[in-house]
Amino acid sequence: MWQNTKASTGGFVTNLGWAIILPVSIPANMASTLYIQLRMIAAIAHICGYDVHDDKVKTLCFICLTGESASDVIKSTGVQLGTKFTSSAIQKYITGEMLKSINKSVGFRLITKSGSTGMLNLTKMVPVVGGAFDGISTNIIGNTARDAFISN
Repeated sequence: MWQNTKASTGGFVTNLGWAIILPVSIPANMASTLYIQLRMIAAIAHICGYDVHDDKVKTLCFICLTGESASDVIKSTGVQLGTKFTSSAIQKYITGEMLKSINKSVGFRLITKSGSTGMLNLTKMVPVVGGAFDGISTNIIGNTARDAFISN
């Protein structure tokens, strides 16, 4: 909840300058939102008892940053986990070579995501819309992390 509020506030504040400071505000907005989201995912992992310094847990955190397309990212690397990915499946079935492949896929996905987010920022230029977009995307990513790390 608070992470969504922080991301929404960041999106609102960075869009206050409108077109005048757009070249500076878009990268600042993306960096701050990404920082908030990654910190939230790591906190969820830590609360659930995972070592956030472990490479597999780090990879799972990066996968969670892709939001609803997390399962697609894993499947695109050749790993078949079913309809949902979970931390236990990642811990069990992922090898070091697969980690590299998954990290590469996540990197490409985040680059394309930032590109589309940047284009959205160019078209919106309204602080309320920017804040709402960042809050909603942070909520989706938080739900993905919760589903991945919290076992039933």
